[in-house]
Amino acid sequence: MKFLCSATIFLLAFAAITQAQERRLKIIEQPRPELPQKHATLDVQGNTILRVQFLEFGEVGEVVPVKELPSGLTQLAVTAARKIRFEPELKDGKPVTVYRQVEYFYSWNGGWRVIDNSAPEAPAKAEGNPAKAAAIIERAIQILGGSRYLQITSQVGKGKFSSIRDGMVSSFQSFLDVIAFPDRERTEFKGGGSRHIQVNTGDAGWVFDGDTEVIKLQDKDQVANFKMGIRTSLDNLLRGYWKNDAVLDYAGRRPASLGKRNDVVRLTYKDGFVVEFEFADDGTPQKSVYSRINAEGEDVKEEDRYAQFIDIGGIKAPFIIDRFTNGKASSRINFESIEYNKTISDAIFAKPANAKEAKKEIKF
Repeated sequence: MKFLCSATIFLLAFAAITQAQERRLKIIEQPRPELPQKHATLDVQGNTILRVQFLEFGEVGEVVPVKELPSGLTQLAVTAARKIRFEPELKDGKPVTVYRQVEYFYSWNGGWRVIDNSAPEAPAKAEGNPAKAAAIIERAIQILGGSRYLQITSQVGKGKFSSIRDGMVSSFQSFLDVIAFPDRERTEFKGGGSRHIQVNTGDAGWVFDGDTEVIKLQDKDQVANFKMGIRTSLDNLLRGYWKNDAVLDYAGRRPASLGKRNDVVRLTYKDGFVVEFEFADDGTPQKSVYSRINAEGEDVKEEDRYAQFIDIGGIKAPFIIDRFTNGKASSRINFESIEYNKTISDAIFAKPANAKEAKKEIKF
């Protein structure tokens, strides 16, 4: 028995020595490039690929563009690549110089994203299983109503919307939300004697400000925000509206609450935007998680958490959706009623001719 224990210790020690002698390049920190000065008006989207030299003494050497972007974007990426912090690759216990490709993606409405190809040695995760992701989605669909859920073409919801700041409600409004799936929505907010309407139809939209009685077409940022809302919505995931524009995969399990973990599925869109959805062990949807770039060029993490699922004619829907921004509660949607498959007239999405027309109550 003593011999067996000694042999086990030896094998563990030998494994540790071997691992110390061989180590692939490890990226410790990879900052995003700075936004260009004309980011707000720069209509550019695409990726730049750099061939980066990682020197044996822990500094970045040559950075050579392999694929470039216009308007000085490639140079911003090169500058960011020079700031990469890393642990050198080891061969036979000695640090060596290696080359890796590093990729950055830029879009006018999303800023920079890092696509890191420099660390193939990263610890294996329970990823790369789209079949498992599809099975998780199918289970969630069955929980929410199966074929009834999939056959929904429209949704009319009423309730209260709260903005939250420093843990306190800072504003409170009632809302009426009308959706004709997949990409038409009209939302009306009322509160404090004012009324605001936002309408989107695909790539276009308009807003009505009841305080000034002004109707305006939405700008590209407003439309982009609406499209992001579609991309990150639970309905978009479960009904498969993403299928021509994104790739589905399983992203492993993530701590949820004490003693519990959620399954995570990931959608990666063609432009590099990523959103993850978490599901409890029983298959119930829990949250969506994604990052966005705010107006100041800062990376912001958003979470939409689903709660209080209520059955409506065989279809379950979350009546509470809490938004957390960088880990802090920022808003709450609290539905009071939801109706499905009502006949929705195209007229409610059309831009009104004047403020008087905009003020009219919509009819179904």
